[in-house]
Order: sequence, then C-alpha cells, then structure tokens
Amino acid sequence: MSPDGTVRASRVWKRFRADRPPRRFFELFEQLPERFARDRDRPQRWRWALRDIDFEVAPGESVGLIGSNGSGKSTLLKIIHQIMYPYAGSVEVVGRVGALIDVRSGIHPQLTGRENIAMFGALLGLSRRTVAESFDDIVGFAELEQAIDRQVKFYSSGMQMRLGFAVAAFLDPDVLLVDEVLAVGDTSFQQRCLEKMREVQRGGATLVLVSHDLSAVEATCARTVWLQDGVVAGDGATATVLDAYRATVEAAARADVPSSGPVRIMKAEVSGPDGVVAETHRPLDVRLSIESDARRVVRLFVGLTEAVPSPIFVVERDFELLSGETEVRCRVEGLPVPRGRYALWAAVFEEDGRDLVPWRPVAELDVLGPALAPAPGGVARAAHVVVDAVWQVERA
Repeated sequence: MSPDGTVRASRVWKRFRADRPPRRFFELFEQLPERFARDRDRPQRWRWALRDIDFEVAPGESVGLIGSNGSGKSTLLKIIHQIMYPYAGSVEVVGRVGALIDVRSGIHPQLTGRENIAMFGALLGLSRRTVAESFDDIVGFAELEQAIDRQVKFYSSGMQMRLGFAVAAFLDPDVLLVDEVLAVGDTSFQQRCLEKMREVQRGGATLVLVSHDLSAVEATCARTVWLQDGVVAGDGATATVLDAYRATVEAAARADVPSSGPVRIMKAEVSGPDGVVAETHRPLDVRLSIESDARRVVRLFVGLTEAVPSPIFVVERDFELLSGETEVRCRVEGLPVPRGRYALWAAVFEEDGRDLVPWRPVAELDVLGPALAPAPGGVARAAHVVVDAVWQVERA
C-alpha cells in the first residue's frame, strides 16, 4: 500500500453538461412540449473540464496547480478531495486530508467556531484530546479569540476563511489542499498562510496549491503542474513551468492588441546600447513608434515584467503627440534585473486619466547577467532585482 501523503491521478476525465442559452420565464412553459421532443431525440452536449490527467505526488512533495480560469484546476482539486468524482479514471489519496477549497469548506454556519473545530477534527478521525491540544493554536492563528463561541454565520468572509485554513492546517493533515481562497485575506494573513504551508510541508505533509499568484507558487512549491483547457500543458520544476506559462500568456496578450483606436503603438524595440543584447547593470534602450489621429498631451508608462502582468519596475513621461507617427526613445540606466526572459509592457493615458492604449505587452527581451540563487525561507525568485551594495563588517 502507498505511504500516507501519496496523491495519484490516473487517466482522469471529467465532463459537465454544456450551458444552454437563457430563456424568458414565460417561454419555458410555452415551449415545454417542443423541448421535451427535441431533447429526447438530440444527443446531450457536454463540455470536458479535464481530459486524460495523469500525475502522481509523492509524500512530502509540494505541487502548484496553475492555469487560466476554466482550465480545470479547481475541478481537479475537488476530485482529489472527493467532493466530485471523475467521469473516467481513478484518484488515490492516502492519509488524512486537510482541504481549503472554498471559503466555507468544511465549516457549518449554524455551529460556533469552537464546535466547528471539534466537528472537523472528528471528521478527520482525530480524538478529542488531539483536537484539544491544537485548539489554542488554531484560534490564535485565525485571530478569533473574541469570536470563537459565536455562530459562524455571523462571521465575515475573512473570518470564515481564517478559521477554515487554520483548522485544515493545524489538525495534522497528511495531504493539504489549498485553493485560491487565500486571496480573500489581507497581506499579513496571506504571508502567515504561506509560512504555515511551508511548515506543514517541512513536517512531511504533501501540499497541493492552486493559485493565480505565481509568486506564491514559486515561493512555496518545488514542482508545478500547468493545466490548459483541461489537459496537462507542463509538469516539472516550478521555475521552468512558470517561465513557459508566462511566455504563453504574454504571447496571447500581444496577439490581442487592437488594430484601431485614436492612439496605437505601431512598433516597439528594446535592446542594450547600440542594439546589442541587454545586460544586467548596463543601459537598456526602448524605442516606441506611436501613431495618433490628433494632437494631444499623453502620459506614457513603460515597464518590464516577468510575472504577468505585475511590473518589476515602471518609468513614465508626459509629452505631446502630434497627429501622425511619433517616435519615443527611453534609456534605463543600469538595468536592475538578473538573467532571464522578460516582457516590455506599455500604456498610454490622456491627461484626464482615460486609457488610450491599455497596459499590455509590446516586446520581449533576453537579459544576460548573473542568475540569482533561490533565497532562504522560500522567497519568490520573481521578487528579486539585482542591486549594487557596499558591505562593511567590523570585529568588536
């Protein structure tokens, strides 16, 4: 038998009935006989949410699930937790499962916070003594000391999420499943959740994290699975998979650039001085060709990104566009990013704040320079920039 903490999905398929166009209320009754006859003779339409998913997570491994909305991430997590069942294939999860897949998952609104903790522990098969030993830690982590004996239906969404995560993480799970619900909390609580997930994982538990926050995935997970349209588009080391995912998203965003509008970015070039390859701590030259249908004063924003669409840095400038084509040049002295592939993003706004060209990628560049090693404590690589520093150490 597989050891506790093992998660295995084999040839998993999942489908849902395709959505039908909405109808007016009175039309439902007028068309009932016709609809019954048509539905009897017409084959059912289905939408496949997952298609032939195969992967295995070893005990103690930390895995991120990424992908765009509708790619099947949450569906797969629910199948792992047996909230849903696959149309075909099999899923094996060995050991106790702590899951936070919804803000209210596992939380009964009519019970108090104290009663919910006891109930959740009982569902996991834990003794009352074991639950009692973790009770103070759960309440303290969730910051619910003053509300623990209040019915959960009177909790805010943030309070429910804090309680749900604390219960799932502190009751000694062999497998911890966490969905995007961490986005509900404030920045301080999100950081504590990330630290707790790393602590649980260091204790030998398996972690599966679904998130659109690529920095959180990079800081927490050693391996990442990328789902696209219900299939596995990538599975491997987190940095490698995230780079491929970012490149795909940025390519799609560039392809979505409108060809019409009062202002258009017709051409974008980015390189090191004299057209050479960009290097860390060397100047970066940006050249934009902007076409306008009239004379106007605008504000141009230019930034470099790695984690779509959050910029590593942004520079801006107000200037006047003439009717026709205007060439804009910008030099960034001392490029502060490590070796890697990046995207140049740009946006153009009018004086009143109306966007003429929304924030979008306009060019790509590769940067030569030092590669930064992962920082201790699970700091995300995407948060790093390269800066010069002068150190001085004095002996007492």
